[in-house]
Amino acid sequence: MTTLRVGVGSGNPVKRRAVELALGAAADADLPGDPTGVAVESVPVDSGVSEQPTGHAETIAGAENRAAAVLDPDPIDGAGADRAAAYDLGVGIEGGVAEFDGADDRYLIMWAAVTDGDRVGRGAGPSLALPADVAARIDDGSELGPVMDDLLDTEGIAKRGGAAGALTNGRVDRSEALATAVSGALGLFVSGLY
Repeated sequence: MTTLRVGVGSGNPVKRRAVELALGAAADADLPGDPTGVAVESVPVDSGVSEQPTGHAETIAGAENRAAAVLDPDPIDGAGADRAAAYDLGVGIEGGVAEFDGADDRYLIMWAAVTDGDRVGRGAGPSLALPADVAARIDDGSELGPVMDDLLDTEGIAKRGGAAGALTNGRVDRSEALATAVSGALGLFVSGLY
């Protein structure tokens, strides 16, 4: 049998772990090609959106762009020209900030996209309200990760517990939250309902 080869459109270890968790949860489901194993690799790519995506549309576009770039046979930077042949699925994960109709707050949002080159599945993770002072700094053009690093007097929170972990005092694990989004995006590939 074969191994399902999955490329994650990011060098962030939290995003790779999220995909591993999602695929582990799908182990009992029929994965594309009925593989005997799954190999997940990080593939750093550009999201094609702003550093701090704002709104659902831009955040979804970032996830879709990352997933597609993993399978791009001719990337702009010239690196990984054989990627399309190297992976069966491309996964993109993007975090952003957005508002919801009927709610006054601004929220941290999470979107994932999974593609086989022909079809694209999309899924969302949990959303968390941002504190007013954090939202104000985002509105002024700052990125959420650096704002949280500044507030917590740390560095690289995005590669650890993320804003989700900080905003919930560790009750929301960032990898698990992102895995929820990836699991939703995998639905197209593991469920016979689509």
